Amino acid sequence: MSGGFFLVLALFLGLATAIVGKIKGSSFFIWLLVGSCLPLVGLIAAILFRWERREPGMVCPRCGARLRISDQVCMRCGEDIVWSSE
Repeated sequence: MSGGFFLVLALFLGLATAIVGKIKGSSFFIWLLVGSCLPLVGLIAAILFRWERREPGMVCPRCGARLRISDQVCMRCGEDIVWSSE
C-alpha cells in the first residue's frame, strides 16, 4: 500500500511541477516528467526556473514578430536576424 501512496504523491507533485513550468513559459510534458521522477526537487526547480516570457528579445524588421534572443531566423517570415549591440 505504501508504494501506491508514493505513486499518487509523485503524480500530483509532477502535475504541480508541470503547471508551474507551463505558467513560466516552458514545456508542460518535460516538467511533468521531471516532477514525477524527482517529486519535491522537481517542484523546487520549477519554482526557481527563469521566466521564459521575461527573456530579452527584439522585433523582426520585416514582419514585426517578437523574437527571443536565441532565435536566428524569424519563424513567421524567414528573415535572417542579425543581433546588434547598439
